[in-house]
Amino acid sequence: MQRIALHTRLAPGREQEYEQVHAVIPEDLDKALREAGVHTWRIWRDGRDLFHVVEVEDYQRMRAYLRDHPANLPWQARMAELLEVEDDYSGNDLGIGLVWELPS
Repeated sequence: MQRIALHTRLAPGREQEYEQVHAVIPEDLDKALREAGVHTWRIWRDGRDLFHVVEVEDYQRMRAYLRDHPANLPWQARMAELLEVEDDYSGNDLGIGLVWELPS
């Protein structure tokens, strides 16, 4: 299991719209995320900055699975309207590097 932290940024003035869109995730996208090995995906917002924590079996495999998935394509098109930088699904990202964690 991997825990991946991500940072994205909303386009100016799109904060409320982003939250409204995320009020209900499409059922087919939910299913695709789970099929891709996602266990949890949490998002926090501070102004225009979004912080994601994803718990997933294999992050790179998840990205490859979702890249052209029919449930993800319209979702990513919608997110592209709201984000400052569109996710290109190149597969090169590894998330934000962990600096420190309180030991168990």
